[in-house]
Amino acid sequence: MSEISSHIPDLDLITYYGEKGDSVFSRISPWTKAIMLVMIISFITVSRSVLLLSALYLATLAVYWLAGLPVKKLFQWYALPILFVVSLVLLLMWNEPGTPLFSWRLPLITITLTDNGILLVATLLLKALISVTYSLFFLMTTKYYHFSAMVYKLFPYPIDQIFLMSYRFIFTTLKMVDSMLKALRSRGGGLVKSASRQGGMFAEVFALTLIRSYDRAERINKAMESRGYSGKYVAAAKVPPIGAAELLFMVAAAASFIYMAVFVKMPL
Repeated sequence: MSEISSHIPDLDLITYYGEKGDSVFSRISPWTKAIMLVMIISFITVSRSVLLLSALYLATLAVYWLAGLPVKKLFQWYALPILFVVSLVLLLMWNEPGTPLFSWRLPLITITLTDNGILLVATLLLKALISVTYSLFFLMTTKYYHFSAMVYKLFPYPIDQIFLMSYRFIFTTLKMVDSMLKALRSRGGGLVKSASRQGGMFAEVFALTLIRSYDRAERINKAMESRGYSGKYVAAAKVPPIGAAELLFMVAAAASFIYMAVFVKMPL
């Protein structure tokens, strides 16, 4: 498994669960899970209710747990989306209309934190965690050849080829980055320490890894051409169709999402 950071999603571990998982969710049609992903993203895009979003997050987290996926790892992987949302919301939560909670007078302007500013932080965090949790659930309960066949059928050329080849090559790149960090640590460096005190060495090693990735990509391409690759990767696997029970569930879920988004007015 990857040792780059415990807070970066481990593609090796994700692929392992996707290929070896035997829960009931692994046997559900990938099309069903993909359509549910679209519906969930659509719902969290239009919904601004913290209560509804909290309920959806708990439901998504429960499904992830019931699928036998690593919840501890999931909470570690939350670090990146939380960091992204917080860095964005720190600029947006001030001076929101609402009940003032805190004011800070600066030389040229006064910034105020309101109750709606706090709600904005909670809302965006919940939306990010819902999308990340379900996306990881989808990837970790779907076999790669099913996922690649879906991409091949849904996206036009050359977008499908870019994705299919990038997905394969990213594992090679991560292995090189992992080797780079191990070499860095063996010389007494680390991500924080190297960025602040050994920035020159860290930048040189990272640039060398980037250059080597182009080199490795060319060698992989030549190896594939020697095996008959002609510039187009064909994913011909058969994706399991949507079952009747799954179709009924999706219709009920879609109706529930539409009803909650349009008719249910929550206080928060």
